[in-house]
Amino acid sequence: MSQIDPLLQPFQLKHLILKNRILSTSHEPAYAEDAKPKLRYQLYHEEKAKGGIALTMFGGSSNIAPDSPAAFGQIYIGDDSVLPYLQQMAERIHPYGTALMCQITHMGRRTFWNTEHWLPTIAPSCVREPAHRSFPKEMELADIKRVVKAYGAAARRCREGGLDGVEIEAYGHLLDSFWTPLVNRRADQYGGSLQNRMRFSLEVLDEVRKQVGDDFIVGIRMSGDEAIEGGLTRDDCLQIAQTLGATGMLDFVSVIKGYIATDEALSHVIPNMGTPGAPHLELAAAIKAEIDLPVFHAGRIADVATARHAISEGLIDMVGMVRAHMADPHIVAKIERGEEDQIRPCVGVGYCIDNIYVGGEALCLHNPATGREETMPHIIPKATGKPRKVAVVGAGPAGLEAARVCAERGHQVVLFEANREPGGQAQLAARVPRRQDIIGIIDWLYQQVQRLGVDVRLNCYAQPHDVLAEKPDVVIIATGGLPNIDFLQTGADLVATTWDILSGSVKPASEVLMFDDNGRHQGYSCAEVIAEQGAKLEFVTPDRMLAQEIGGTNYPVYFKVFYDNQVTITLNYRLTAVRRQGDKLIATLYNEYNKSTVERAVDQVVVEHGTLPMDDLYFELKPDSSNLGELDLDALIAGRPQTLVNNPQGTYQLFRVGDAVASRNIHAAMYDSLRLCKDI
Repeated sequence: MSQIDPLLQPFQLKHLILKNRILSTSHEPAYAEDAKPKLRYQLYHEEKAKGGIALTMFGGSSNIAPDSPAAFGQIYIGDDSVLPYLQQMAERIHPYGTALMCQITHMGRRTFWNTEHWLPTIAPSCVREPAHRSFPKEMELADIKRVVKAYGAAARRCREGGLDGVEIEAYGHLLDSFWTPLVNRRADQYGGSLQNRMRFSLEVLDEVRKQVGDDFIVGIRMSGDEAIEGGLTRDDCLQIAQTLGATGMLDFVSVIKGYIATDEALSHVIPNMGTPGAPHLELAAAIKAEIDLPVFHAGRIADVATARHAISEGLIDMVGMVRAHMADPHIVAKIERGEEDQIRPCVGVGYCIDNIYVGGEALCLHNPATGREETMPHIIPKATGKPRKVAVVGAGPAGLEAARVCAERGHQVVLFEANREPGGQAQLAARVPRRQDIIGIIDWLYQQVQRLGVDVRLNCYAQPHDVLAEKPDVVIIATGGLPNIDFLQTGADLVATTWDILSGSVKPASEVLMFDDNGRHQGYSCAEVIAEQGAKLEFVTPDRMLAQEIGGTNYPVYFKVFYDNQVTITLNYRLTAVRRQGDKLIATLYNEYNKSTVERAVDQVVVEHGTLPMDDLYFELKPDSSNLGELDLDALIAGRPQTLVNNPQGTYQLFRVGDAVASRNIHAAMYDSLRLCKDI
């Protein structure tokens, strides 16, 4: 295979032989503990090494100095206390033949002053960064000298930690803020001409080389075009790359496109679903054609075919597949085995990075084992002992995952689904044209259950006798939920739901009030459909801000839709009642801050308030179950099998997962199933 597949060909980077052309570029999943890459962090990268990746870079935006505090849970590499953990990481990764590098940076103005040591942020000039909102101190010469030394010391720690190299981050952070006219307004030797604006980065590179020597790999990740008025142009960035390369001190350039000082700008740097695949590959190829350095690139290269094209055509030297490896860390191994069709796809929903933006950690929407390698398996082990008979009811994400994991364990599985196709609510989400790729989650899960021989029964609305006829040892209820309209005091029979609109069973009227009390994609994607079909739309939420549960790479596109279609936005109001008056619906809205009530007369009211469990079957089956439906939470959390017996006469264990328990999301539903079923 390696003789014919470009992705499996080795690549020589200075003295280092990378065993194939696939890497995971630096990113911060917010797994650091005490600002160190401890066990969880290490296992996350080790899984990619197990899966055959050539190079895994960790420590996205690892901070080098005390006035560069963590903005999203990064590693601190500014003192020697990090060394044991770097050494542990190297010892864990290298046995698989995988190379290991860390990214280092000073965040500059792209962080917060009111955290950690409460030091002012710094920048070449006092230009505020909109996303993190600090007004930075203009760096004095002493600051410049101090930070230059800190870069060198951080790189030296990477070498002493046994890593293969270091990558300097230079887009949106301190280093490149000296380059860009948007931030650098200095009149001294560090400002003005591009030569002067590059002085700081050249001093940094020189100091790094002094501290690590010539036989350690040093690269840079930088924009090839800031793509914003007044910013660095493609020609500017090419000149910077050529100048850095001409020093002989740089070993590779990792190219991105764009400017990240605002969430809207960042949403183009890290594009999600609804955008073309590999949108910045052409730029990386253009940079490669003009510089005498290896070029790495990552940017929505989510599938093997696109990655293979990038390498086979010589567009870049190493292809980054970060989010793809969060979905499936064993991509390379599956290519090597001829199992490309088994790769769990990245659908580009951006749940991983957006979860960080709302204060969480990077998690893959449809691979709940990612980031949980200490407790959750990526490869499901076979069960010991006699195979069991498992009945799963509902073929949404929770039910499909339950069926998949139980079948991987070697059990005999029957899967009931009332609809003519699997997918549940994911089918509705995929009805929005921009989000249609989300169906890839269902396609993969359904492919897996078919491959594993699960007895799938579509168009079968399972009743208790259907389930019991299978003589199951285990019954898993994954029937999902139905839209919750019970919150209304009156008028629940008058409203439409997001399900109605997204399914197409109800068309948007001329004048619509959309009430969202969820804050996630369900309501916003429905509003997108309503607005783009030409309705006059007022979007109402009790939240204090729009898209409160949607992260920085996803909400900008909703905002664009709202402004493009003149959507009226009303915050801090809760829909309490709806009544009919003539040919209009009267919606009553309540503001809890000033205790006021207002009314709107519209043609249609659409609501999103989560779901209520469809749990009738669960409660019908509960009396004859051995555990009476009870879940041992301590065992679940600890990763132990469920052994509760509350009813010795019961003939089967009974569990429910996903929205059949409570309204949540795809990740929660699949995590329910994985951690329950891996021990059955």
